[in-house]
Amino acid sequence: MQIAQEQRWDPLVRLTHWGVAAGVLANGILTEEGSGPHQWVGYGVAALLALRWIWGLIGSPEARFSAFRPSLRRAAAHLRAIGRREKTTHRSHNPLGALMVYALWATLAIVIGSGVAMTILPGASTPPTEAPSNAQFQTPAASDDDEVREAREDGAGEGEGDEVIEEIHEVAANLLFILAGLHLLGVAFETRRSGRGILTAMLPGRRELRCKE
Repeated sequence: MQIAQEQRWDPLVRLTHWGVAAGVLANGILTEEGSGPHQWVGYGVAALLALRWIWGLIGSPEARFSAFRPSLRRAAAHLRAIGRREKTTHRSHNPLGALMVYALWATLAIVIGSGVAMTILPGASTPPTEAPSNAQFQTPAASDDDEVREAREDGAGEGEGDEVIEEIHEVAANLLFILAGLHLLGVAFETRRSGRGILTAMLPGRRELRCKE
């Protein structure tokens, strides 16, 4: 009889994983884009992502970046092993899973960065200054007309910049949900193929011992 240990991720990895997932779902489904709750949830997700990256440097061996470096060569080798119906074990994410993790992180970072930019950069939504009426003020000079025209052009440029950032934010958010869906399909496939409890490894609980005959 062989005693095997069922691996579970450490508590901080589980906390950041489910916290980020809950925050992304909340901002994608429950909160209104641009609202206060949407922004605060985004800041919370950013903090969790930063915490996970710090843990990738100083955390448990399985959680460190060195345990699942992205590699197209190893990912291709893993695909060939799947085609040959070979079962391989990895102390952390398998090569395909590693690529997905980094893709999710990069996309999430773009979503966060563009969201922060939308909140701190001057926008075109600022109400325009009302033009003074002729009854109260004299007709502006030609130089004043030039200044007004330049101000409007500057405002139009800022509005175009905001539209670009908003478009990047929306595209990255949609891509994030697509990658998350592929991630879930990959987890289901790998669980069935390898027989490992990939999902249960991310659930609360201690490491358990299993017996293999």
